[in-house]
Amino acid sequence: MAHSVSRGLPLAAEFPEPTREQWRAQVTKVLRRSGLLREDTEPPEAVEDVLASSTYDGITVHPLYTESPQDPGVPGLAPFVRGSLPQGTSTEGWDVRQLHHDPDAALTNREVLADLENGATSVWLRLGTGGIPISDLPEALNGVHLDMVSIVLDAGADTTKATEELLALANAQGVAPRALRGSLGTDPLGAQARTGETASPATAAELARKCASELPGVRAITVDGLPYHEAGGSDSQELACTLAAATTYLRWLTEAGLDVDAAARQLEFRYAATADQFLTIAKLRAARQLWERVTRACGVEESARAQQQHAVTSPAMLTRRDPWVNMLRNTIATFSAALGGAQAITTLPFDAAIGLPDSFARRIARNTQTLLLEESHLAQVIDPAGGSWYVESLTSELAQRAWQRFQEIERAGGFPTVLADGTLAEQLAETWQQRRRAIAHRTDAITGVSEFPDLFEKPLPRRPAPQQPGGGLPRHRYAEDFEQLRDAADAVTEATGSRPAVFLATLGSLAEYNARASFARNLFAAGGIDATEAGPTQSTSEVLAAAPEAAPVVCLCSTDQVYAERAAETARALKEAGAGHVLLAGKPADPPVPDVDGYIHSGCDALSVLTEVHRRLGVGQ
Repeated sequence: MAHSVSRGLPLAAEFPEPTREQWRAQVTKVLRRSGLLREDTEPPEAVEDVLASSTYDGITVHPLYTESPQDPGVPGLAPFVRGSLPQGTSTEGWDVRQLHHDPDAALTNREVLADLENGATSVWLRLGTGGIPISDLPEALNGVHLDMVSIVLDAGADTTKATEELLALANAQGVAPRALRGSLGTDPLGAQARTGETASPATAAELARKCASELPGVRAITVDGLPYHEAGGSDSQELACTLAAATTYLRWLTEAGLDVDAAARQLEFRYAATADQFLTIAKLRAARQLWERVTRACGVEESARAQQQHAVTSPAMLTRRDPWVNMLRNTIATFSAALGGAQAITTLPFDAAIGLPDSFARRIARNTQTLLLEESHLAQVIDPAGGSWYVESLTSELAQRAWQRFQEIERAGGFPTVLADGTLAEQLAETWQQRRRAIAHRTDAITGVSEFPDLFEKPLPRRPAPQQPGGGLPRHRYAEDFEQLRDAADAVTEATGSRPAVFLATLGSLAEYNARASFARNLFAAGGIDATEAGPTQSTSEVLAAAPEAAPVVCLCSTDQVYAERAAETARALKEAGAGHVLLAGKPADPPVPDVDGYIHSGCDALSVLTEVHRRLGVGQ
C-alpha cells in the first residue's frame, strides 16, 4: 500500500507564533519576582538591558537573537566560516593531538606509546629548553612509526636542530621524507613574544622552502595564539595577533622566494579553547573568515585559503586548587573546539598547572576526546553550530573587532614593531587587569577556587614541570591571585598547626543567619581562612560569650531586619571587647552601621577583602 509523505513537518503549526512582546512580558514577571527589575521600571528595553552581558572585547551578548547578521556560506568554501573542509570532520574525526614535554625521554616514550595505543592520532613534542632534550628524540619516539603518525615539533630557537634530528630518525626507520606528516612548529614571532628576543625570518624561510620542496606532508610554521591568550588577552586580541603574525610570515616567505600559495600552505594556526563554549566556537569560525580575507587580498587561490587549526584547552583557565574541576573545564573546551571546526585538538591533562601529569591525568585527557568522538558522535555532524543566530552574530562581531585590531597593528608598522616597542604588551596587560578585576569581584567565578573552595583539600603530588622560556609576555592563570592567598594561609597552618580563622558573629536564629553565614564562610575559604561561628544568639552578651578574646577579624551575619535591631550594638560591643576588624555580610548600609569597618556581599572585591583579612591575621608577614 502506497503512503504519501508530507514534505514538511510543521510541529508548531497548531500553536500561535509567539511575539517578542509576549516574551518580554513573561521575562519581566520573572525578573520582578527575583528582584532584578524594579516594579516601577517599564519594558521593553529594560528586559534586554538586565539580561545582557558584555565580553572583554566590548561585545554585548543579548538574551535573544532573532536573525543572522550574515550568510556564513557553506562548509569547505570561502569564506570558510563553516569549516575548512566540505565534509568537516565527519569522515575521520579530528586529530587527537596530545602534548609531551617530560625531560625523562624513557618515561615520555611510554606515555607516547600509551597515548597512540589508546586513541591519540598524533604527537606534539616540546623539545629543547623547557622540554625533552633534542638529542633524546630517538628514545622518546622509539617504537613510533613515523610514516603512520603525525609528529608536531615545538622547539623554539632550536627548531632547525630538532628538524634535523627528526629527519635522521626517519631515515633510520627507512621512512621517506615525503611520507612524513605533521608540523615543524617554527614560530619566531611567537618565540619573541615568549622570550623578548628579536625574531629572524631566516629560519622560518629556510624550513618553509624545505617543506615545500621535500616534505609536502609537513607544515613549517605554527602561528601560536597561546602567548597572547596566556598574557591575559581577549579573544579578538588573540585573533588579531595571530592574523598579524601570519601576515608577517606571508611577507617573509614570499620575499624568500616562495609563491604566495605555497607560503599560505606552510602555516598552521594554534588557538586556545576555553570553558566559554560559545566564544570558543565563534573564535575558531571568525579566525577562518579573517584568514580567508587576508589571503584573498594577497591573491592566494581559494583552495590554499582554508585555515588549518589546532585548538588547545586553555592553560590559563586551569587551576592548581581543586584540580578535578579542570576535567569539566577541559570537557567544555574540547567540545567547543570540536563544534568550532578545529582539525586538531589537544586536551591538556587536568593536573597540568601543578606539574608533570601522571598516567591517570593523561588517560582522562585523551578519553575526553574519545568520548566526544565515539560516544557523543560530534564528528558525525558537519558544522553543528551553523545556523544558530547567536553563534553567527557572535562570530560576525568578534571578526569585526579582531579586524579592527589587526588594522591598528598594521598601521603601527606591523606585528614585529608592536611586539618590540611594548605596544602589544600594554594592550594585553590592560585586558588582563580588566579580567583580573572581574575575577577579584567574582563576577568571573572560578569554581573550587574563588567559589565553593575545599578548604581542607589534600594537594596532588606531582613532579615539577621544566621551566618554560620567559623574558617576554607574562604567563597568567586566572586563579593565580586567589591561589597565592591560599598558599600563604596554608603555610601558616603548616607552621603553627592551626588554620587562620575569623569569627562569625551570627545574630538571631539559624534560619535568620544561615544564608549570609554560608556566604561569608565560602568567601573566607577562598583565601584559605577558616570560620568559627557563635551559633543562634538572642542577645549581644551571647555573641560576646562565644567570641574569642580580642578576635582580629569578626563578621556579622544575619538578615537586614536583625541588623537594624542589633548590628550597631553588637559591633560596638565587639570593638570594646578587642575585636580588631568588624565586617558585615550584606550590602553597605545607608547610613553606615557604626563600628563596622567593611561589608562583604555578592559583587564585592573579594580579593581586596581577603588581602586585608590576611593582613589583620598576620598571614604572609
